[in-house]
Amino acid sequence: MSAGTFTPRPGAAPVSRMIVTQTALETRMLLRNGEQLLLTVIIPALLLTLFSAVDIVDTGAGKSVDFLAPGVLALAVMSTAFTGQAIATGFDRRYGVLKRLGASPLPRWALMTAKTLSVLVTEVLQVALLTVIALALGWSPQGNPLSVAALLLLGTAAFSGLGLLMAGTLRAEATLAAANLVFLLLLVGGGVIVPLEKFPGAVQSVLGLLPISALSDGLREVLRHGTALPWGDAAVLAVWAVLGLGAAAKFFRWE
Repeated sequence: MSAGTFTPRPGAAPVSRMIVTQTALETRMLLRNGEQLLLTVIIPALLLTLFSAVDIVDTGAGKSVDFLAPGVLALAVMSTAFTGQAIATGFDRRYGVLKRLGASPLPRWALMTAKTLSVLVTEVLQVALLTVIALALGWSPQGNPLSVAALLLLGTAAFSGLGLLMAGTLRAEATLAAANLVFLLLLVGGGVIVPLEKFPGAVQSVLGLLPISALSDGLREVLRHGTALPWGDAAVLAVWAVLGLGAAAKFFRWE
């Protein structure tokens, strides 16, 4: 028998396998959490159905669902990449989960990669569900799917950076309150349900620079008007992504 040969063989699994396993675990935990499920699935679906079926807000010419569907897709990205990730990561940090995982064979960068992949998996499920609901309500999407995917990825990067920054610098309770408050404020003032044109001119200029507004407007330009990739909105999202991820990498505290 060769020296040093054991079955089962001791040692860490390949990093790629650890990332896949951690991604699956993070996704299951997110989907099993009732509060996260409410934010990521139930609220966007209810908003899309209610505001499309009942003429509550004047969304301009055309069918309401054509205006609302892109905005609700943007809201779904924010709810998962920002609100859900901030809350979950904040409490992982409070209870020492991040500290223990950081001391395991799973590298810290691989843990963050797994969290990001978990967000993307959840978003794919959200987009599929909301698309089915919107199509049932009479939605007629236009545009290039690749432009939509590019905007969704940029939005995910922007909101992930902001969510991780909040989770890595604030106490868990403060993160919970702040993330939910920001979610509600951006839902109202981010062009998701209420068109930005309804706000005063000076306020419109400020709101238009928010990542939720850029994502909502960009998706609307592509899916409602069939335009190519809106570079202005993409640039706003890219700036938020760089600033958010850069700040999170610098200031994130594991303990």
